[in-house]
Amino acid sequence: MNSSRALLVWAAGVAAYLVAVTQRTTFGVAGLEATDRFEASASQLSVFTVVQLLVYAGLQVPVGVLVDRWGPRVLIVAGGVLMALGQAQLAFADSVAAGIVGRLFVGAGDATTFISVIRLLPAWFEPRRIPVLTQWTGIIGQLGQVVSVLPFVALLSTFGWQTAFLSAAAFSALAVVLSVTVIRDSPHASERSPQTLRQTGISLAEAWRQPGTRLGLWSHFTVQFPGTVFVLMWGYPYLVRAEKVGEGVASALMTLFVAVGIACGPLLGRYVGRHPLRRSTMVLAIVALMAGVWLTVLLYPGPAPLPLLALLVIALAIGGPGSMIAFDFARTFNPAGRMGTATGIVNIGGFMASLLSMFVIGIILDVLLGTGFSQGDLYALPSFRLAMSVQLVILAAGTAALLIARRRVRRQMAQQGVVVPPIRDALARERRRRRDQKAARKPQGG
Repeated sequence: MNSSRALLVWAAGVAAYLVAVTQRTTFGVAGLEATDRFEASASQLSVFTVVQLLVYAGLQVPVGVLVDRWGPRVLIVAGGVLMALGQAQLAFADSVAAGIVGRLFVGAGDATTFISVIRLLPAWFEPRRIPVLTQWTGIIGQLGQVVSVLPFVALLSTFGWQTAFLSAAAFSALAVVLSVTVIRDSPHASERSPQTLRQTGISLAEAWRQPGTRLGLWSHFTVQFPGTVFVLMWGYPYLVRAEKVGEGVASALMTLFVAVGIACGPLLGRYVGRHPLRRSTMVLAIVALMAGVWLTVLLYPGPAPLPLLALLVIALAIGGPGSMIAFDFARTFNPAGRMGTATGIVNIGGFMASLLSMFVIGIILDVLLGTGFSQGDLYALPSFRLAMSVQLVILAAGTAALLIARRRVRRQMAQQGVVVPPIRDALARERRRRRDQKAARKPQGG
């Protein structure tokens, strides 16, 4: 296949994903303006984000099925159209209900994009390149947050609500034009015939029955949510109000989160490409790191020192690219014809865990305030510690499910003649390989 053409198709797909992340995060930076425009309370404004994430998570499996049925190009274009309509609706909305309708469209359009872009990779690239490209897809796409924070905020503050959101809608319209012009489902897209409804149902059932799909689901469930919860909702108030680090330091720690994710993504991608039999081991190692650092922070007497909080942010940030390993399970344990369906099943895991964690943390904080435990401070450190500890319970539950799925996957692999050696044997073999390479590089005496 033509590598330059493949890179062009991938670049257009990644651009569509970057635009989707931009649309996903624009409302979050417009909270103060939204309060004035809709005359809404904080709880009413939170509904915008919750509804958007619920729509996103709820559509993952249907979108995965549709990607396999109609192809990624159609879904990427449809997603761009939905997001453009949603942002235009929000631009003219003058009530909470009308605004939520706009975010419903944005959430639905956002839901179609990532799965579709990931679905393009096996059609256009060699298998050995896919893990690293998957990581770069996530990294570049997340830069859409920068677009929402810088240019969008500048438009909002200078020209007002309507101009800013209409500009965001136009951004999606440009992505639609680019997708229609450049993206093709595969180098041989004209030969592809859509699935029948019966084939679609069979594909969904087979994707779920595949233990590798469920291993991806529980990997994503367990690794993705702690960082998402921290960045999207509870991290900033926890740092500023509970740990008393100051707004400037909290912003710096959030910036560190982004930087670590960018730095770790390609490294994890290369690891997955080189050690495909050790992917779940890496996932478990990241889970152990996050749980260990969170436990240390939560048990620390008094406010945690800044270096410990920085270590927490680093551990949580690794979870972002770490969760991308889950999609590699979907790719390698399913044929190309049902990869979109399998990816949708996997992608629902982390977002459902995030919603569950965000909701339960908020309930615990409210209950502790109502009982007087917080002494009138909703974000008191003791209260936040108890609330944040719910993540350890979810991590434990996800890890248990992950281990069960991994055992079933390895049993299936053994039946196919692929036996995963114990980690100590693999490490010993790697040491021997490095020792042999080092000896081969030494100049030979004459």
